[in-house]
This record gives sequence, C-alpha cells and structure tokens, in this order.
Amino acid sequence: MTSNAHDVTELLRHLTVQLRLLNHQVSDRLGLQDVDLECLDLITRTGPLTATALARAADLHPATATGVLDRLEAAGWIRRDRVPTDRRAVHLTAEPDRTGEVRALYEPLRGAIADICADFTPDQLEAVAAFLGRAADAGRAATDDLAARQ
Repeated sequence: MTSNAHDVTELLRHLTVQLRLLNHQVSDRLGLQDVDLECLDLITRTGPLTATALARAADLHPATATGVLDRLEAAGWIRRDRVPTDRRAVHLTAEPDRTGEVRALYEPLRGAIADICADFTPDQLEAVAAFLGRAADAGRAATDDLAARQ
C-alpha cells in the first residue's frame, strides 16, 4: 500500500476522533467532564504547575480553569500546595494514589499499541516517534496561529 500526505492526514484525523471518543468514555467512567480529564492529564504529565500555567496550557479562561480545579480537588484527583517561597502562589499536583485509576482505563489501548510496536524495528519506531512528535508540534503551531488571529 502506498500512502501519501493526504492519506496520512486522514488517518491522523481518524485517530484523533477515536482518541477523543476514548477520552470521553474514560471521563464518564471516572465521573469527570472531558475538560476535567484533559486538565488532570496536563497536571499529571507536567505538574506541579500553577493555575495560570494550566489555564494557558489548556487554553481555558481563568474562571473556567478555577471551576475545573475545584471539581478535581473536591473529587480527590489533585491537591493545591502553597509555594513556600511565595505564599500567594499555589502549585497543582495530581494525587499519586489516584493515577492508577486513570491508567487502568487506558491499559487496553496501551497493550494494543505495545503489540503494534512489536511488529516494527527500532529504526521504524524511531521514525514513527519522530513523525508523531513533529505532527504534534505542527498541531500546536496551528492552534497558536489560529488563536493569535482572534
């Protein structure tokens, strides 16, 4: 099968939809809103971070981010820790005891991806990883560009 850039773009769109649908199912199972799960993922992967940094990273209005954080904290997913050197600053940290709940729901996908990766050589996987990294960077740039035009 010969693929071109159009085919790859269409497959990426299809993957994006499938991952969004999976994320929605995970959110439902955890009793979260989709935006809550996205913010929890950002906090888990990049935390600790401030509410302002989270709002910026998630492209949320600060008031919306506050609502998300209030829900996540009330449900025991995150904690807000005062920064000792700046009493006004608060760092958001994911509760490590709860991250396993999220990981377990993604485990079937993780296992399937591991099986797929087993069919590729290390060099091929390096190329796939490089492609996905560059595609993510292009997506981020397109998002930033579109946001700047508002």
